[in-house]
Amino acid sequence: MLPEYDFSNAVRGKYYERYRQGTNVVLLDPDVADVFPNAKAVNDALRMLVAVADAKAFRRQDRSKRPSKAPQPTSRSHRKDAKATTSRAARG
Repeated sequence: MLPEYDFSNAVRGKYYERYRQGTNVVLLDPDVADVFPNAKAVNDALRMLVAVADAKAFRRQDRSKRPSKAPQPTSRSHRKDAKATTSRAARG
């Protein structure tokens, strides 16, 4: 330790209890910090991201509960050909 450091008036454990409670300080990289003007903007963006992630997870869960059905042909050209065949046979 350098001689110019003076701890003669220091208080041992002054911030101990506050430290034990934990911290919620997060350091943003400079390029990310440039995008957000203040803490409210960061919190709003993170809340929106959480909501989107939750909605996506809910949709994924919902999809897994649905019974899967075999796809049915929906092409108009396919139905048109079927009608034409039936009508020719009827004319007979």
